[in-house]
Amino acid sequence: MESAIPPSLREERSLSVSTPPAYTPPFPAWTTRFSPLVEQVVMAYFGVQSQQTGGQYALNPITSRFSMTAGPAHWERAIYCDEREYINDVVIAYWASQEAFTQWKAESGFQAWWAAPEREQEDKGWFMEVVSPDIRGFETIFSNQHHPEGVAHLAHQMSGEMHEHGYWGSARDRLPAAQTSALKGQGQLTVTPLTSGRHIVQGRDNLCLIRSGQDWSDTLAEERALYVQEVEPILDKGMRFLRDDGMSIGCLSCRYMHGVDRDHLGRLEKTFGLAHFTDLQALEHWSKNHPTHVAIFNGFMKYVKALNFTIQLRLWHEIVVIPAQSQHFEYINCHPNTGLLKKGQ
Repeated sequence: MESAIPPSLREERSLSVSTPPAYTPPFPAWTTRFSPLVEQVVMAYFGVQSQQTGGQYALNPITSRFSMTAGPAHWERAIYCDEREYINDVVIAYWASQEAFTQWKAESGFQAWWAAPEREQEDKGWFMEVVSPDIRGFETIFSNQHHPEGVAHLAHQMSGEMHEHGYWGSARDRLPAAQTSALKGQGQLTVTPLTSGRHIVQGRDNLCLIRSGQDWSDTLAEERALYVQEVEPILDKGMRFLRDDGMSIGCLSCRYMHGVDRDHLGRLEKTFGLAHFTDLQALEHWSKNHPTHVAIFNGFMKYVKALNFTIQLRLWHEIVVIPAQSQHFEYINCHPNTGLLKKGQ
């Protein structure tokens, strides 16, 4: 059984782990392994917002540029109806270096298109939320090693079965940066208006992002019914709490999104929550103590026990801790509850 942190990223710990003595995980899980050449990745969320979906071509001004020089190594699409009943068509794209992302923005024409005054004249909103963590600043976990999601598409391979999972505090134990840093959040989000319709949100040190996904496409009758009818509604309730009242526990933004086919926008049997927390400690506190997450955890445990721990549901997440200078959040004509715009005011 392997450590979640690869040898190349291990260092003498100044902070202890939470792994129980003589611990054996109750079920298998895997993490991603990256080439030593990968030092920093880019996770970019581009969105278009309107009161009805823009359909297949809503994001074409962005996605049509992905095939150009230095385009993303992986991208996918999702859709989200927010609390104001605006439809947010979103594309999530990943680059294996900041240099490649910068090159793509310039050479594809994206930067000129994005900055053009015409964006503010359109009857829709646009947003760009970009984080660029270094390799020590994120961790991943997968319940199935054969189906990569998110940043795992950039990885060299999956690990063997890993040791640090299945107990409270294990996410922190998997984060290389947490070997020597408590990763406490510092500073406040602030909104800077560039024009009347264009705003930038200044980030805060050690902002924590989690993208946590569910894929039930391989489930059969009994398991599918249990998940869709009993588990997913509890998950949805927890995501709505984070969206509407999350600030009370340090959640700055939460979207519960539905994956869609990137060409035709047919809904996939995949969802994910995307949430920004003030720091990792705030995410940990919600996960361990808040009734909404306790209900999610208990619902999943009831589910797996009913199926004798043999399930086809696939679960995964990526957790990212980012310094302020590696964040860029920009909103054009979006309503004030959009993403981090809401919490920055």
